[in-house]
Amino acid sequence: MWFNKRKYISSGSLGKLAWRRFRKNHIAYGSLVFICLTVLMTILGYVISPDHSPMVNEQNLVLSMKKPGFSVKVLKVRKNEMLEESNLVERMLFGEVAAYRDIPYSRIRFDSCSLTINEYTGDTVPGKELTFGFPEILYPIKDGTKPVLTGKNVNFITADGKHIIKKIAELRSDIEHNSISNKKFLLGSDRYGRDVLSQLMIGTRISLSVGFISVLISLFVGILLGALAGYFGGKVDAFIIWLINVIWAVPTLLLVIAITFALGKGFWQVFIAVGLTMWVEVARVVRGQFMSLREKDFVEASVALGYRHGRIIFRHILPNAMAPVIVISAANFASAILLEAGLSFLGIGVQPPMPSWGSMIRENYGYIILDYAYLAIFPGLAIMIMVLAFMLIGNGLRDAMDVKTVDG
Repeated sequence: MWFNKRKYISSGSLGKLAWRRFRKNHIAYGSLVFICLTVLMTILGYVISPDHSPMVNEQNLVLSMKKPGFSVKVLKVRKNEMLEESNLVERMLFGEVAAYRDIPYSRIRFDSCSLTINEYTGDTVPGKELTFGFPEILYPIKDGTKPVLTGKNVNFITADGKHIIKKIAELRSDIEHNSISNKKFLLGSDRYGRDVLSQLMIGTRISLSVGFISVLISLFVGILLGALAGYFGGKVDAFIIWLINVIWAVPTLLLVIAITFALGKGFWQVFIAVGLTMWVEVARVVRGQFMSLREKDFVEASVALGYRHGRIIFRHILPNAMAPVIVISAANFASAILLEAGLSFLGIGVQPPMPSWGSMIRENYGYIILDYAYLAIFPGLAIMIMVLAFMLIGNGLRDAMDVKTVDG
């Protein structure tokens, strides 16, 4: 035949065709892969971040304001307390209180059953000397007791009451292999000595969580009101349009700030505040789609068959109106990230010590004109790249779901 059947005969559903078109858009598809990898990083969270402490809030003022790539030798000394072990899920979600404290040093010296270090000061002059017995580096020692040296062995009682006898050589070997390490700050440290890379990684969780939950809230409210307005029309439509126009007339950031002040500062309040300001655009698009689709033959057939309004709205019309809503959701995701960053920058978003890209910029924007501009530039770049990725995904979805596009 004179025409190409393969070009004009569909080989799958509309969803499969849209996915095929989307994959051909390498920029949008690459952005989707980037977002998926970012989501995986946020799920693993504290397990893969350099700082495993809750809120990545391990502070060491001696190591403050260090440039990217800085490294220092540290001695891990066991805290003199018993800590409950957490499972993998708890460590991923909430972090883990460190059983050891890191002491940076510039010099180290082993004696018969003790170890002496000079604290790191950042200068060429060595800091004060600190001496630790081998057992207290590796174990929590019971209060009021001291390790007893007997020949080549050491006897001591741990904080949980266990009596342990260890060879000195074995203790020294454990210290050399497990307690002495090199701590590196790939992206430097802030003024409190916290790892910037860890803050960026956990801050990603805040941005994606706010975006995801805010978009869900906006979809629920927007689809419900838009569907009611577009399907029933009349007074219902007039009232919902009036409500949309009122919300639309108020600047988004001011409305978010007002809702935040009403609900209070905090993590969950940001979700609700951002979500309640993003439903307007969803409602307008859904209303327009419903007004167009309710005149179609399949809707009139559903009414003639006596189907209830709820079934017609949610099972027949809504699935055919979701394509533009999905595109808007990607753009709203990017807007939610920007709003959260703006609120945190103003100090009314998530509160310290919870890490957030916006709060990182607020804490460090004063260093932009100094030699530590990277402290504000890194979170700024993170916001820019994440927002750009979602906008590219939205553009890719718009092109893929365009019914006028011919699948070749």
